Amino acid sequence: MIAAVVCVDVGSTYTKAAAVDADTGALLGTASRPTTIGTDVMEGLRAAADEATPKGAKVVDTLVCSSAGGGLRLAVIGNEPLVTARAAYRAGLSAGARIMDVRAGALTAGDFVELAGSRPDVILLAGGTDGGDETALRAHAAALAESGSRTPVVLAGNADAADDVAALLTGAGIDTTRVANVLPRIGVLNPVPARTALREVFLRHVIAGKHLSASADFTRMVKAATPDAVLTGVELLAEATGADLLAVDVGGATTDVYSVLTPDAEREGPRAEVAGTAWRSRTVEGDLGVRHTAVGITEAADEEDLATSWGLPEAARLRAANPGFKPSDPADDAELSALAARIAVRRHARGERIGGPTEPLRGGKDLAAVSLVVGSGGVLRRDPEAAVWLREAVGADTSGGVRPPKDARFVIDADYRLAPAGLLAANGHRGAAIGLLESTSF
Repeated sequence: MIAAVVCVDVGSTYTKAAAVDADTGALLGTASRPTTIGTDVMEGLRAAADEATPKGAKVVDTLVCSSAGGGLRLAVIGNEPLVTARAAYRAGLSAGARIMDVRAGALTAGDFVELAGSRPDVILLAGGTDGGDETALRAHAAALAESGSRTPVVLAGNADAADDVAALLTGAGIDTTRVANVLPRIGVLNPVPARTALREVFLRHVIAGKHLSASADFTRMVKAATPDAVLTGVELLAEATGADLLAVDVGGATTDVYSVLTPDAEREGPRAEVAGTAWRSRTVEGDLGVRHTAVGITEAADEEDLATSWGLPEAARLRAANPGFKPSDPADDAELSALAARIAVRRHARGERIGGPTEPLRGGKDLAAVSLVVGSGGVLRRDPEAAVWLREAVGADTSGGVRPPKDARFVIDADYRLAPAGLLAANGHRGAAIGLLESTSF
């Protein structure tokens, strides 16, 4: 009897399942069902899992990742925009979070009111290198304690002040998880402890708090936010192939871009950025989803001076008003999806703007050496021509102020393997995860 691990991604629009041989990593079956967020997400989850699992297979584990209900909403507080706030921002993105607000520097009571208005699920509080200035971190913690907030906090700041800050927040009734400093020294980025803690807080507070299911089984099964699982899969794929790679996941609510790039020796030297080099990174574009936020794609295309067909704005409005819309011809989604991919990759390569719209872009990425580009998302999997238009959208984009992949191979994650591979690798099935990736055309 085949032992199967069933991996399920509960998305905002669709729930996807993949049954994987626990020993070899062979893909046994896949299925997709609409997410039953209006009733109980376990209904769609069970239906997709049952359809993906072949008869006679014994399910030995069920692993779930989720972005339903908005995923993980994160606010970031740091000493100042271009150092600790930026380091924390990067750590949050790597944990699969949607960054709802970033605050840095001397903050007022009004800042904390506005931060609360962004409705974060978790606050990532950073500040100061180890042994450096403690003033801002202590001041931010005191203001947060006085604000009446009950939003859980992950504390990843100056180690010398961390005990006092954690005690202050805990005493104010704020659930606080203390981890190692996200920026222990200038130029040294340490995102993994914060990423791990954010994952645990997501599972402990966010999944349970969104009341997506009345069943305790759902909370038990969920192991990660979906983007976190995908990033783990992308990292494993880069390790297995030895390639610089780019992954573009076009979803109903967001378009996410992941890159794993060989560090530039020059950037690792004296001129390295003060927040460190994040050579494994992810960006999320909350205005570039092809369903819930489709109107944002046409607006962003106008800002980028990209030509669109005359009927595209109406098509975008139709999809935003009816996120469950599924065209009879997958090609009907191609223009919106290609624009989402192109703009998202441009933003990823240009860098991040922390601290407000007037701040400079930092952390730009040169994609010219990328040799593998993987497209993911339901609209790409359903369109047999997706690899063609993705190559045109990303590989031939020479007018966006970035260096696109010069000689890359473009493939589609047609069987939906990246997120399952990430779930497997992070939950005791690394061998199966490698086998799952090696058995495809990647």
